[in-house]
Amino acid sequence: MFTGIITDVGEIARVETRGDTRVVVRTAYETAEIDLGASVACSGVCLTVVDKGPNWLAFDVSGETISRSAQGQWSEGRPLNLERAMKLGDELGGHIVTGHVDGVAEVIDVTADGDSKRVRFRVPSDLAPFLAPKGSVTVDGVSLTVNAVDDAADGSSTFAINIIPHTQAVTTLSALAPGKAVNIEIDVLARYLQRMEHYRAKAR
Repeated sequence: MFTGIITDVGEIARVETRGDTRVVVRTAYETAEIDLGASVACSGVCLTVVDKGPNWLAFDVSGETISRSAQGQWSEGRPLNLERAMKLGDELGGHIVTGHVDGVAEVIDVTADGDSKRVRFRVPSDLAPFLAPKGSVTVDGVSLTVNAVDDAADGSSTFAINIIPHTQAVTTLSALAPGKAVNIEIDVLARYLQRMEHYRAKAR
């Protein structure tokens, strides 16, 4: 489990094609303190540490993960928002994040809002029911608050968030631009509520 509070921005130093895709990520983490088998969220995707060395961690990325995450994310030189798994007793500074990407959204526009940036995203119809104003959403691993949601006739939706200067400085979200794809994880509570409502409807 994670909180969506980014603690390092790493960079993919090397990509190796094996049975799966192995990515080696440069990081400022003290890797001697990270066990093999530990979980690290990489731009919202929970991955397992399979190898490590001073200032680098290696992860195996399955074809399923690649197909469900933002296009081009697993390429050399790509910056990644990193977060180590939450420990029991840690402060829950963001919201509960599982590291399981629910879909990919596209940036529509980025506008200045004071010192912050206001960013609008388009999400597919299957994610639209899970977004609500003042609800939580994870964008490339970053816990954010939804400011507004607009539904389109085709079932898709757009939603807007604000990125404050601190978040711009410590994550990759400062580089968002129209057309860019990002990983989206919906609020886990919304996911369970929707499932409960589905079974209630079947019982009627």
